[in-house]
Amino acid sequence: MRLQQSKTGFVFTGWHMATIMVAFFGVIISVNMLMAYFATSTWSGLVVPNTYVASQQFNGKAAAIRDMLATGIKGKLTVTGGDIRYSLSIADEGPVVADTVTAHFKRPVGEHQDFVVALQPAGNGDYVASHPVLPGHWIVEMIAMRDGEIIMHEANRIAVIEAKK
Repeated sequence: MRLQQSKTGFVFTGWHMATIMVAFFGVIISVNMLMAYFATSTWSGLVVPNTYVASQQFNGKAAAIRDMLATGIKGKLTVTGGDIRYSLSIADEGPVVADTVTAHFKRPVGEHQDFVVALQPAGNGDYVASHPVLPGHWIVEMIAMRDGEIIMHEANRIAVIEAKK
């Protein structure tokens, strides 16, 4: 007499389903927590300290910018390596002389690499400074003053590309 052996197949139980659900939701919760950490650690979200005060000052700032643009002063920023060059001029009139020129380099996200540098006059409406600028995207706010008044205030987004060696 021969005994028949029956093979038992895999039986999906409640424990298997519980394990799958815990793993699935564990991944989702872990990813959400990681994204929340990155969101809170890389950008403060603070654009202005007091939004109400900023809204009240908006029209005055807009009028000042319109007046500045009416003068026709144009600025040109060049960043190569560690050299920062800014030129001020008025079309058909030539270079513009300023008492002080400062450049505020800000990362679009985060503040840990931001810096301010004062540019020195190089003659003929040109202003220069030497400061290392890391590769990547920057928002550069340029402020030129003469006789205690702002004659040029502009912000440009630039990309600094590291040269291949």
